[in-house]
Amino acid sequence: MRTRSYMVGLAFMSPALVVLIGFFFLPVVLTGVFAFTNMSTSTGISGGSYVVTGNLLTALKENGVPVEITDALSKASFVVDPEGIAKARDAGTDPAFLAEIEQQLGGRTFTDERLFERELKTLQHRPRSIRDLKLAVDQFELSILNSRFTSESAARQAIATFLPSAPADTVDQIVEASYTGWTWTTANFKQLFSTSDTWRIVLNTVFYVAVTLSFTVFVGLFLAVTTFYLPAGAASAFSMLWLLPRITPIVLYAVMWKWFTWEGGFLYTAADALGLPAFNYMKGSVPTAWTIVIMVNGFIGAAFAMILFSSALKAIPVQQLWASEVDGASRWQQIRYIILPHLRWPILFVTSYQTLSLLSSYQEIWLTTNGGPGRTTTVWALESFNTALNSYTGNLQYGLGAAMALILVIVGVSLSIIYLRLFRFDELLGRPKIEF
Repeated sequence: MRTRSYMVGLAFMSPALVVLIGFFFLPVVLTGVFAFTNMSTSTGISGGSYVVTGNLLTALKENGVPVEITDALSKASFVVDPEGIAKARDAGTDPAFLAEIEQQLGGRTFTDERLFERELKTLQHRPRSIRDLKLAVDQFELSILNSRFTSESAARQAIATFLPSAPADTVDQIVEASYTGWTWTTANFKQLFSTSDTWRIVLNTVFYVAVTLSFTVFVGLFLAVTTFYLPAGAASAFSMLWLLPRITPIVLYAVMWKWFTWEGGFLYTAADALGLPAFNYMKGSVPTAWTIVIMVNGFIGAAFAMILFSSALKAIPVQQLWASEVDGASRWQQIRYIILPHLRWPILFVTSYQTLSLLSSYQEIWLTTNGGPGRTTTVWALESFNTALNSYTGNLQYGLGAAMALILVIVGVSLSIIYLRLFRFDELLGRPKIEF
């Protein structure tokens, strides 16, 4: 019977388990996998080929590869061999001209394009058009630059042809650097922990979470207590007004704040009429930008906190409040000695929940300041989103963005465990100590 009950319970839980695995565990696992790769728009998400480009040669010089080696790879030679003759024939070169080239220049190699052109101009059946002559020259060009090789062995063989005396480790370095696909690497984490931008974004995130969380808790608590002492009708109307930030679509909510703070908006017009500094308060200065970001997110969180605190206030036995009034307690004394102790668990829950929510939120900042002015209001979640999915350069760095997201997951899980231990949520979820 017990086994049957377990099976029925598992059947009821299976939809939730599927959702949990599909929408939480699987994305986290994939994020962890991508974090240890160099995947980007340039590498793609599948295998790549081997290409030696001019930019690659510049990077190799900066990484210590001798200049003579990179110069050798950048130079082209012109070889009159059967392969070149066949390419020229397929390109439509005059057969009589090709026969003359093969007869008089066959087997020769030219390291200078002008010298090869000069030799071709001496032939009787040369084309009269300079364009046709250069087209014929191009068919005999032998260069590794911008040539695409589908396998490592083919790339290594081609590089060795141009660098017959190069050290093996140098050839290995060039082959590895020329690969255009993604590879396994820990460079993402090394980059994150070694750049100054990382620590600036960390400080931005800590400041954003701490200040917005304080705003959320204190404003939400103030609203809940205020409406608790208002008449029922006024309290309901007041609560509905403060729910608007929570229930308004985020895009419309951001547009409203832009109308309120941008040039020509309400604040701009009012400040200009009063003779105060009038500018774009959302992006015009760092202090005002941070103020707007905190208020935009703070009002959404405050509405959520107000709902929870108001529900908890209604659970307080009204007899305690009546007894305190009989004893002559003031409103402040009721709040301090009765209401706040009863709201301990809701306050702790809102604190922990909003901390984790703010750590992963970026859409409000993205739709308002977009991390500006400059990058002064950029937080970790927004930087991760921009790196992986919204890069202005067009090269989306999936691996680096995934590494940032993975760090955010680790921080969130760690904070969850700390909150569980610090706030002793097991007591909240445990069996009551007094049985009725």
